Amino acid sequence: MAATRGVPDVLVVGAGLAGLACAHDLVRAGFGVRVLEASDGVGGRMRSDRHEGFVLDRGFQVFNTSYPQVRRRLPLRELRLRPFTPGFLVHTDDGVLRFGDPTRKPHRLGDLRPGRFAGSRDLLALGVLSARDMVAPVRSPARGDDRTTRTALADAGFSEEFVERFFRPFLSGVFLEDELETSSRVFHLIWRSMLRGTLCLPSEGIGAVPRLLAAALPPEAVSLDTPVARLTDTGVALASGGELPARAVVVATGPDPAAALLPGLDVPAYRVVTTYYHAATPSPLTEPTLLTDARGRFLNTCVLSEVVPGYAPAGRALIATSVLGDDREGRENEVRGALSEVYGTDAGAWQLLSARTVPDALPAMPPPQPLSRTARFAPGRYVCGDHRATGSVQGALASGARAARAVARDLAS
Repeated sequence: MAATRGVPDVLVVGAGLAGLACAHDLVRAGFGVRVLEASDGVGGRMRSDRHEGFVLDRGFQVFNTSYPQVRRRLPLRELRLRPFTPGFLVHTDDGVLRFGDPTRKPHRLGDLRPGRFAGSRDLLALGVLSARDMVAPVRSPARGDDRTTRTALADAGFSEEFVERFFRPFLSGVFLEDELETSSRVFHLIWRSMLRGTLCLPSEGIGAVPRLLAAALPPEAVSLDTPVARLTDTGVALASGGELPARAVVVATGPDPAAALLPGLDVPAYRVVTTYYHAATPSPLTEPTLLTDARGRFLNTCVLSEVVPGYAPAGRALIATSVLGDDREGRENEVRGALSEVYGTDAGAWQLLSARTVPDALPAMPPPQPLSRTARFAPGRYVCGDHRATGSVQGALASGARAARAVARDLAS
């Protein structure tokens, strides 16, 4: 294998999940790899910061244990995962309703009795849909006709009232859009993963996931604070000056930097999300449960310190609330008003710790949505990231693996 600090076989630009997965697979295949990261840490959008004793992820995120790439690559025990409550709460004009997953919490079966949350027809449709997605092969969604999630739910027999009360509030926070216009292929994959896995958070924050991936690489394989200005005929030119040669270059950045480094690359539009982090005493909800809003005033809210106590100092609570779009003037006050209602407390007294806007939080995935795209861009030039697959941890990791396979085949030949 080529020396990491010598002339590597492959330069990977970007140390997000896709870039780290690509680098790991190439190292295992015997290639010399160097990862160039523009920022001061690995993870891309998947990072965590400490602020006044609180752990603030860069936007609200959850970790799903069912993804095949996750189970293959990560020793989950080392993340010390803490689970969310299976199911969620939804604030409606009739008050707060609970949807509990009866397959994991049998005592929550009463939450689904007809007339409380939904009618018999919708509950039957939900059971059929979930059973099919639970046992279906992972590739089965790619074989069917693609349409919007809203159309697929209507065709599956759900009433408009149930879609608005149940699916739209929950899926808006998953897809970061509130019209259910996301591809039904993506919906079925995500629904399947939620049924088969557990939604969790690592005890040290979501940034622990990429740090664990980076730790599996050879020492000094990742160069931080090393932005790339452009690609050259023989490798890359660094923003600080100088060039680095390599036999192949993989661009594993976000969409805008990728398009700048690879002119002509087709990248999708991205969803923008802002997460408000508030501190309160006492906790407004003493359970690790996601809460949604049928009126759409926010995507979701959660007391993160109920999921992972270490997210907040002792005696204090950390609340994360996400909304679509930017942090415009007056918006945080609007959010506080909604939170006061849904939590049944005075959120006006809460301390605002941070407002985190993520401009490229998730790629838009309308139909027809390919579940993967080629990693080859030009001879010796490759690309990976969630914009080349589905907007998820699984999509990013799988895209990195796909790029590594393409590089390995081309260099070997």
